Amino acid sequence: MRLGQQVWSREIGAHGPIVLATGIWLLWRKWGSMTAEAHPGNPILTFVGVVVSLSLYVFGRAYDFISVEALGLYGFGMSVLNDRFGIKVMLANWFPLFYLGMLLPVPGWAIDKFTAPLKLLVTTMATGLVEPLGIPIVQEGVTMTVGPYQLLVEDACSGLNSLIGLIAITLFYIYLLRNASWRYSAFLVLLIVPVAIAANVLRILILINLTYFFGDAVGQGFLHVTAGLFLFAISLSLMFAIDSVISRVLLRARRAK
Repeated sequence: MRLGQQVWSREIGAHGPIVLATGIWLLWRKWGSMTAEAHPGNPILTFVGVVVSLSLYVFGRAYDFISVEALGLYGFGMSVLNDRFGIKVMLANWFPLFYLGMLLPVPGWAIDKFTAPLKLLVTTMATGLVEPLGIPIVQEGVTMTVGPYQLLVEDACSGLNSLIGLIAITLFYIYLLRNASWRYSAFLVLLIVPVAIAANVLRILILINLTYFFGDAVGQGFLHVTAGLFLFAISLSLMFAIDSVISRVLLRARRAK
């Protein structure tokens, strides 16, 4: 409930409900085989995990650190699963557990640290693409002056928001639909970074044009959010298209051999 109130209601955590639902479904699919192979885990490991996790949860809840609080809850869940199934069974069915770990919110200090270079990168790229179009634009760091309007590239346009959601859903796609090697899976995950950056550059270009030609109210209104959702869908579709093309090329190469 607190994740829903503090994180999932913001753009950076919008993927949370999707990850929660699909993660529970993945775990449910494995539940029967895990139960059949279950060997109760080491009670000492379970006890230590419960104590540490509950301590983190209480500390995070008391001082309103949602990242620490969620980590404590996640650790408690892993401890309970270890008590029931054992560490070997958990390692054999690691993906659903790892996937649910992507529900943990990124701490604010990490967002500030990693979005700074991304914000500057997408701002510079967007400015370079707009200038040849004749639109008057001046860049100062992550701030752009477009005609009479001033635009600030915030965290939502830096690429990190799309990056987290794209990684989660792409991993789900790879695990569910592709019996791929770890090398190919890692290759697809690495592609997420340039795809997310390109999508956010396109998003900024759309917002620049909306603001310049239709005014600040239009650029920062409903279409601002719509552009983000639309481009997230485009990024996801692009990832699936790249996977489809590359997998066909690899399949043809194998048949040729």
